[in-house]
Amino acid sequence: MSFRVINGKAYPVGNFQIPNDKVNEDDNYNKSNFSDILNEAINKNSEEYTLSKHAADRLKEINFTAADMEEIAKGFKMAENKGAKNSVMLYKDVALIASIENKTVITAVEKERSKENVFTNIDSVVIL
Repeated sequence: MSFRVINGKAYPVGNFQIPNDKVNEDDNYNKSNFSDILNEAINKNSEEYTLSKHAADRLKEINFTAADMEEIAKGFKMAENKGAKNSVMLYKDVALIASIENKTVITAVEKERSKENVFTNIDSVVIL
């Protein structure tokens, strides 16, 4: 005779019924999981923007402050209001390449490093 393990209990093959108490627990578990995931997605959309790992590393080297990050958020809003998709934001002596659609700073390039560089697939420039 063969057995199948369901929710940690062995059942003979042909008897696949899951106990009702387990079904209800699992349903509640899935509902709370879904609501948690939904709330996370909503919160993520309400965030002003995110930094890619590369951009975060570069901005740490440049010593950006919280006030600088707020200025970048203003740049995202300005570009979004104009319908931009991919933008270069010029702030202080740094060029920030950003995906406005994804609300993500992709990279940051200091003035010294930006010489002889070409930025492609950019539809707008935001000067802060």
